[in-house]
Amino acid sequence: MVRQCLDQEFEVILAIINDGAKAYRSVIPPDRWKNPYMGTDELRHEIASGVSFSGAERDDLLVGVMGIQPVADVILIRHAYVRTACQNQGIGGELLRYLTDRADLPVLIGTWAAAAWAIRFYERHGFTIVEADEKDRLLKNYWSIPERQIETSVVLVDSRWRHTREIGKHDRDLPSQG
Repeated sequence: MVRQCLDQEFEVILAIINDGAKAYRSVIPPDRWKNPYMGTDELRHEIASGVSFSGAERDDLLVGVMGIQPVADVILIRHAYVRTACQNQGIGGELLRYLTDRADLPVLIGTWAAAAWAIRFYERHGFTIVEADEKDRLLKNYWSIPERQIETSVVLVDSRWRHTREIGKHDRDLPSQG
């Protein structure tokens, strides 16, 4: 079952993020890794900045979380983590479908470029990687992350993003009226 996380589940959300982030330890540049990966103040800041978490339950236990953050004309998927003991069981896919099915705007996802398994996961769910120049522009426009993280990340977009960009490109190519 996937549902909206409750305010009182803050500590559980934090524990899942830090447990799930262990998979990234060897791929995140050493200058960007910290232990714990996310601290209490950072998670509070993310929530205050508009990140809303949904969670997947198994046997009444929260086992995975994924956040969404509306920013301007897109929805960002943020902080997608599953407990280490529950990974590779379809939980991340359930969370992603739950959130994208409810999104009414294009969805963008940023992840570490060296996290090949994460990129493959998002690609299996219909997302595509954007070119490097577009990636930099998107990360600077929609995320608040340091330059070093921009250098070492990728952005994946859903079909709505590609569709809106094609419409915009088509409109720019039309002759002006009048």
